[in-house]
Amino acid sequence: MNQKHQEDLAHIRSMMERSSRFISLSGLSGVFAGLSALIGGLYVYQLFKAKNLEYFGGGYEQNYSYSADLVSELVSIGLIILVVAFSFGLLFTVRKSRKYDLPIWTSATKKMLFNLAVPLLAGGIFCLALIYHQIYGLIAPATLIFYGLALINAEKYTFSDIKYLGFCELFLGFVSLFFIGYGLLFWIIGFGILHILYGLIMFKKYK
Repeated sequence: MNQKHQEDLAHIRSMMERSSRFISLSGLSGVFAGLSALIGGLYVYQLFKAKNLEYFGGGYEQNYSYSADLVSELVSIGLIILVVAFSFGLLFTVRKSRKYDLPIWTSATKKMLFNLAVPLLAGGIFCLALIYHQIYGLIAPATLIFYGLALINAEKYTFSDIKYLGFCELFLGFVSLFFIGYGLLFWIIGFGILHILYGLIMFKKYK
């Protein structure tokens, strides 16, 4: 009898979790998002080398004025990385939801997306202002900081583990504020390597 009660309680907890949290998120989404960011970051580094800009020299960010073409290319690369990462996330989320018969578009999903979107939207506007005023050195730290805040804000509607990634991104963004000439390196670590590690851990834990 006690065993049956325990099974019933476990089933009730599972049902409550499904209704209150978005649990279709796949660890593979993080892995492929990280790979996309890693490839994109390395491409940007090669782009700077091709234009004879020593990115890790530390001083050019304050002294070099980006051309409009270069800024447009960098923004385009960023958008491509975002679209590719989102596409992989959607693909693996749908795949996991079908495999385990989990609903995708629920009230928990809407709440998670809203809590994720508010800091991201604020960060996007802030970064656009930085580009407008040609303060390029703060863009990489800003993206890491606002992304970290977004993950922490969305944690209560999905796996709680995501907050650890958020705190890591936040910390990395704060550190990068003091190493302006190395923003691309911090960006690659934060959006590339950390995402891959997080995705592998999540995949192993919740597969």
